[in-house]
Amino acid sequence: MVYKLVWENLKHRPVRTLLSSLAIGLGVTMMLTLVGVSEGMFRDQEERTRGVGAHIIIRPSGSSAIGITPPNINERLVGWAAEQPHVQQATGVVIYPLGGVSTVHGVDFQELSRMSDGFTFFEGGPFRQTQEAIIDEYYAKEKKLHAGAMVKILNRDWRVAGVFRGGKLARVMLPKPILQDVTATTGKVSVIYVKLDDPSRTAEVIAHFKQTLVDYPIYSMDELASQFSVNSLPELKVFIRVVMTLSVLFGFLVVFLAMYTAILERTREIGILKALGAGQAYVLGILVRETVLMAVIGSFFGIGMSYGTKWLLGTFIPASFPQAIVYEWWPIASGITLFGALLGVLYPAIKAARQDALESLSYD
Repeated sequence: MVYKLVWENLKHRPVRTLLSSLAIGLGVTMMLTLVGVSEGMFRDQEERTRGVGAHIIIRPSGSSAIGITPPNINERLVGWAAEQPHVQQATGVVIYPLGGVSTVHGVDFQELSRMSDGFTFFEGGPFRQTQEAIIDEYYAKEKKLHAGAMVKILNRDWRVAGVFRGGKLARVMLPKPILQDVTATTGKVSVIYVKLDDPSRTAEVIAHFKQTLVDYPIYSMDELASQFSVNSLPELKVFIRVVMTLSVLFGFLVVFLAMYTAILERTREIGILKALGAGQAYVLGILVRETVLMAVIGSFFGIGMSYGTKWLLGTFIPASFPQAIVYEWWPIASGITLFGALLGVLYPAIKAARQDALESLSYD
């Protein structure tokens, strides 16, 4: 009976219920989109790193496991690494920032292709001239580029030689010697990828490398992949907490305004309930149940809208902000939003429960 009354109260004001639920859902969408973009970018980076086909990565002295690495490694170390026991192949890569989260990679295409078991091109093929670039399908979609088009990179015009399937190291690649020349880093690389003849010897080879390259961070690809998570960036964790706090505040304000106004409109209704014997706990329970139901409806709206943001980002900026659907965050985001909604209903519900029956019945 109580739940039927709650449902009828919400149905009686469909526009307000819908708008309040949508507003509550926006908080859920904010959290799911932020976490989804963070996870999506990390997963994409992990996939592209694994797509190289290497077993070991050597980074320059003083660098962290993830992040943009300036070209600080002497390129001669690539040849040295290739000559070590159980090393099948080694290749150096130059990484240079383009602004924001975008980078361009300078590669030896033949070496990288051999290490990664080849590229699949949707259009065109590998670069054959000095002023050519290859791009992945997501960058091509975002920038609306095709093979043969011109693209401006590092304030220079480059011809797009080919568009390849994503998941291979980078979104934009240039010939390594040309990028080294353009960025004044001739003879330097950012990282060295090493492929072994026997992956089971990865730990052994890393230990051997560290005897000579004492100051260089050296990781197995599995170890590196484990670093691609929100937990590896404290600043991002703080930012997510800030968004969560804003979502709680947002839910609090939405529910507070909606329920406070609704209670003023339902003063006589509350008076009738109290005249019929309803106690403060009964009135309080009805209003709390209405809020919980609105929060649940809002959570479903929020989850649905997160698919909408995924579609929007995937359509317009797939290379910059890939969004993942983070199912494990559905109950977390819904719970946080419900908490904010319950805070918002607290004062209006207590105010309604304490209303005097006679005053309520005489309210015009």
